[in-house]
Amino acid sequence: MNGKRVLIVEDELTQIALLEGVTSRAGFSVEKAMSGDAAVKRLANKIAPEIDVVLLDLVMPGMNGIEVLQAIRPSMPNLPVVMLTSQSSIKTVVEAMSAGANDFIVKPASAERIRTALAAAIEATALVGEIALITENLETVGFENLIGNSPAMEEATKLAKKAARASIPVLIEGESGVGKEVFARAIHSASDRSGKPFVAVNCGAIPENLVESILFGHEKGAFTGATEKRQGKFQEADGGTLFLDEVGELPLDIQVKLLRALQEKEIDPVGGKQSIQVDIRVISATNRLLADHVAEGAFREDLFYRLNVFPIVVPPLRQRKTDIPALTNYFLAQISHMEDLPLRSISAGALAAVNSYDWPGNIRQLQNALFRAVILSETGTLLPADFPNLFVSTKGAPKSPPMVSNAAAVSVAQVEADHSNAILPMQTSDGHFRRLDDLEASIIAAALVRYNGKMAEVARRLGMGRSTLYRKVAEHGLDT
Repeated sequence: MNGKRVLIVEDELTQIALLEGVTSRAGFSVEKAMSGDAAVKRLANKIAPEIDVVLLDLVMPGMNGIEVLQAIRPSMPNLPVVMLTSQSSIKTVVEAMSAGANDFIVKPASAERIRTALAAAIEATALVGEIALITENLETVGFENLIGNSPAMEEATKLAKKAARASIPVLIEGESGVGKEVFARAIHSASDRSGKPFVAVNCGAIPENLVESILFGHEKGAFTGATEKRQGKFQEADGGTLFLDEVGELPLDIQVKLLRALQEKEIDPVGGKQSIQVDIRVISATNRLLADHVAEGAFREDLFYRLNVFPIVVPPLRQRKTDIPALTNYFLAQISHMEDLPLRSISAGALAAVNSYDWPGNIRQLQNALFRAVILSETGTLLPADFPNLFVSTKGAPKSPPMVSNAAAVSVAQVEADHSNAILPMQTSDGHFRRLDDLEASIIAAALVRYNGKMAEVARRLGMGRSTLYRKVAEHGLDT
């Protein structure tokens, strides 16, 4: 991993040797700690080199892995941590994730599984600025915080303000990164429920076997590992607003229970004997057309009509380019404040480059690019050269970056040609058959292009699990 530093926290010498071999061969610089206490002390050492990711054993004498996480998370909320354990119960997974683990590996694990987990954890938390800036002060987001006066943005804001005056369900549609949760919070803040809870749930990020418990709660003893009673998100949001992000990813059996909860205004916790009344306003969001999902049989039609009472489409950034200068200035001010840096300005050339780019990742991608540029910049003014990950200059003209990298010899031109022709060539230019892994890479790359990088959709179309798809994407170098 290009010199990234991993801290292996493990009390067994044999395991340490195995893990050190796997991580060092993957390009990591390795440090080791044989106890939880030693790990906490090492991580608290501000003089020693910074640790980029932690591989943490759950069961150790003295301070265990959960206690290590609880000790370091308040001061290091964004440090990637991958938990290792021989226990695979639901209770263990829930405890590890609740304590702040990024991933969970059951021993014995393959070298590839360990490498993929470490890479994914680092990638997920690489842009600390993005996470902090997106979540900063979200509780107080209102319509006055929505930036932009382009016609597309004004139309979406106008509809959202009307939605805030009623308690009807709202469905917010828009591409990933356009700010759907910000709109949802603004609607909540302007509604008569503004003083009540706003509870956000990313339906696509919940393990399938835990969805029902997380949404509706469970009783003690309801399933293996349920050692205590827990409230679900519906009860947490009682009296306020429940925001269901990526609602299209919910399993069909959970969709039935969600429909009942919305119709009857009551829920049934897992293992519970009595229904519980709840008073919530539901705002849901999706990054694809839910109507198409209904037509494919992946989403219930009756639930769709229940959620789609008041639809709002948040425009992608390429449709509101006149808002980019204001967004740029806003993010530069936020980054400056957060990182305690002098306020950066942006040159006319760099701003022209930013304006000319299509931003497939929308506002989130713009924010990331500006964050990177501020860190890379050696002057008080951002220049085109400070955006190397987004722009490749050809006679001064910015160009969109390729959607895939080339670890499996899959060129962007080949992906686009394969996709446009709808036929993947099986032979090379000299008449020989292509390798199977090369064909697999081409198929996955073409699917990523076809479905706009929506991993759940790609996995479903290719007939593989999402975890398998993420592993294949990493193996073939398609993750950029």
